[in-house]
Amino acid sequence: MKPSNALYPAPVVLVTSVDEGGKPNIITLAWAANIVSVPPHVGISVGPQRYSNGLIHRTGEFVVNMPTSDILKETDYCGIVSGRKVDKFKDTKLSPVKATKVKPPLIKQCPVSIECKVKNIINIGSHDLFIGEVVTIEVDQEVLDQRKNIDFKKLKAITYSPFTGDYYSVGEKLGQIGFSMKK
Repeated sequence: MKPSNALYPAPVVLVTSVDEGGKPNIITLAWAANIVSVPPHVGISVGPQRYSNGLIHRTGEFVVNMPTSDILKETDYCGIVSGRKVDKFKDTKLSPVKATKVKPPLIKQCPVSIECKVKNIINIGSHDLFIGEVVTIEVDQEVLDQRKNIDFKKLKAITYSPFTGDYYSVGEKLGQIGFSMKK
């Protein structure tokens, strides 16, 4: 194959940002990843032509919200219309919730929200990579397991295939780190 976005599956996230007046916006992204553990950082890639790119550049903050399959239609919509022209919260009836450490809101319908402050921006060809330090995480109790970890089956997370443009749900648990060494 020729070089392409072969890393699969890509997590689907709803990233919120705000303009200088505090008006929120939502963008759907599949270019999002954990970058480092200590201190925790995530990376999101946003094309410079996208409205959210300018908002994040100017304010230095964003929230990565993890949507569920229950709001797939709204999630898709937020990735195909521009916040320059429409109020995505109003159009989708998604509910903004005040964040605790950043200005962009959380999304009530997303059970996991990761508040981030931009630490670095790297222009990489067609996109800017925003590296954000995780300053806090809000998690709905109903998606936690007995050990208080996020249960991804309960979360009903969405993934994306860059090859086909299709959305998928997260499948069953196959093992736990280190299981290959246990007797």
